[in-house]
Amino acid sequence: MSASTGAAHATVPEPAGGPEPWPQGISRRATMRISDVLRALRAEFPNVSHSKLRFLEEQGLIEPVRTASGYRQYSPADVERLRFVLVEQRDRYLPLKVIKERLAALDAGTEVEQLAPRLATSDGEPGSAAVRQRYTVDALVSAAGVERELVEGLIEAGVLRQAPGGQLDARSLDVVVLAAGLSEYGIEPRHLRSLRTAADRHVSLVHQVVSPWRGQQSASARAHAGTVASEVGELCAQLHTVFVRQGIDDLTR
Repeated sequence: MSASTGAAHATVPEPAGGPEPWPQGISRRATMRISDVLRALRAEFPNVSHSKLRFLEEQGLIEPVRTASGYRQYSPADVERLRFVLVEQRDRYLPLKVIKERLAALDAGTEVEQLAPRLATSDGEPGSAAVRQRYTVDALVSAAGVERELVEGLIEAGVLRQAPGGQLDARSLDVVVLAAGLSEYGIEPRHLRSLRTAADRHVSLVHQVVSPWRGQQSASARAHAGTVASEVGELCAQLHTVFVRQGIDDLTR
């Protein structure tokens, strides 16, 4: 029996009770084959593969329906959950354990995802373009709810870096919010300079790994460089976290 024939038997049971799993209001009818899912995701994630989807399934991050013939069938809601996982890995370098916890919180309704689902259209393009937010200093102060002095101090210390036009990128908001939390313990922007320097060294290490692909002109090579950079960057971030936790363990003994 073909995968498309088996799809007619792939149904998803309705939740027995409690809140509808995230994303709400998106069809859970499992009519998409794995090739359909890859086609929908590759506009934004060129190197997503069959093996990647199977790995995420093994980790409990996605649960496709199995037809009577054993084929995996996915729903539009499954695609959005996969997109969420891939974005969290690529943009925030979060480990899968943390992403799984976030999904559980979204399912339970205890966390609200700020980004609305972006389903791919029939031509494979994302339904809404991903816009990279830029901030002026004033806008960043307002968005983070902090004193202007803190943002200016982070810029002066080199922790935040302005673009030629004086704007700050989207991740600057996270930096400011975290720096504000640390300031409550007497940690000033100048104390964070070493953390920024360590992060720059991590980025340099990742650059060395991916430079052979970045030097090539083909789109596939550069896309591969992006995927490898995300994966190596995530591993570096996780290793740094382990080192910090080891040191904290020593302090609390």
